[in-house]
Amino acid sequence: MTIEHALYLHIPFCQHRCAYCDFTTYAGQDDKIPAYVDALIQEIELVAATKEIAAKSIFFGGGTPSLLTSNQLASLMDALCANFDFVPDIEISLEANPGTVAAVYLQELHEIGFNRISFGVQSAHPDDLLLLERIHDFLGVVQTVHNARQAGFKNLSLDLIFGLPEQSLSRWQETLRQTIRLHPEHLSIYALTIEEGTPFGHWADRGMIPLPDPDLAADMYEWASEFLEKNGYTQYEISNWAKLSSSGKAYTCKHNLQYWHNLPYLGFGVGAHGYTENTRYSNTPQIKKYIKRLSQVELGDSNFEFPFSPAMTFQEKIDLKTEMSERMMLGLRLTKEGVLAKPFQARFGHSMQDIFDKEIDELLKLELLEWVGEGDLKALRLTHHARILGNQVFHRFVS
Repeated sequence: MTIEHALYLHIPFCQHRCAYCDFTTYAGQDDKIPAYVDALIQEIELVAATKEIAAKSIFFGGGTPSLLTSNQLASLMDALCANFDFVPDIEISLEANPGTVAAVYLQELHEIGFNRISFGVQSAHPDDLLLLERIHDFLGVVQTVHNARQAGFKNLSLDLIFGLPEQSLSRWQETLRQTIRLHPEHLSIYALTIEEGTPFGHWADRGMIPLPDPDLAADMYEWASEFLEKNGYTQYEISNWAKLSSSGKAYTCKHNLQYWHNLPYLGFGVGAHGYTENTRYSNTPQIKKYIKRLSQVELGDSNFEFPFSPAMTFQEKIDLKTEMSERMMLGLRLTKEGVLAKPFQARFGHSMQDIFDKEIDELLKLELLEWVGEGDLKALRLTHHARILGNQVFHRFVS
């Protein structure tokens, strides 16, 4: 029996590395893209040769995947199609910066088989975009969304960031108002996190930019939640909202739902992570090392067992208690669904109360968790006001 996995391909190349970014990304190394694509194909073939896998979703993330040519993306899609069984309604997503995609390119993406694009919009205000060192303006976002629609895309997601230094509530509100006028099917909205080691981190340490105001950020989040609900978007995860399709089905991100349900996924490329068969692993974060390792191995090499490839530099076995803890931590991010009691018991052979009775009881008393539904639909989920306090809940379930 084939096992349904989500597939993630990391494309680490960027025209410019933004000051707030702490992902595995590199600027000024575009000359390595052809060899990197070859290495990705080699990794796909090596991993797929060891087990029959069905692909439930595919996500090209980065970095800036749209820096690859349509021919390079087509080669990667051909390799995936040849080595994995695609489920009939597979979701195939690509992250893109509005400033890097032309109308013809979008048409080519649609012809290749991509059916969902996630655009990194971040803000509609020029001062915010300048601070974030983005290469586009909002007019470019409007044109890019129009071009995507003309190309045939019916599922678009837009990413936004709030809680920026010196960003006012009114400025954030205007960003949301302008964004929903583009009628995206999906919105991902994140609070700015100033990470150590990034330029933002250095600037904040030196007092060059003010730290985000947590109270103001909370107001921004609450306002966004209410505003989007009034405008037809359902919040299904702490940072994600989806519209309903004409058939009544929400445009939730299938790929990310695989993560939040703690189900198996494979990661390909520099710095990519995977989780399957109770094993977590990650690849080398260095482009040169990744290319070299994949170029020195032949298909059929018996030194590697599923899901590992020569690019892997870390692995760990996940025990049952850790798996249950992570199921709670990830599943409670789902604001509507939460963690369903019956599937939890079927998967682990224990009820949530058997394992986490003390934690659940405490959080129920604090009104941070609530039981909803009955029978097969009985679930534990965050209360509405706990959505902004999620981390205070999640850490209770971490061993």
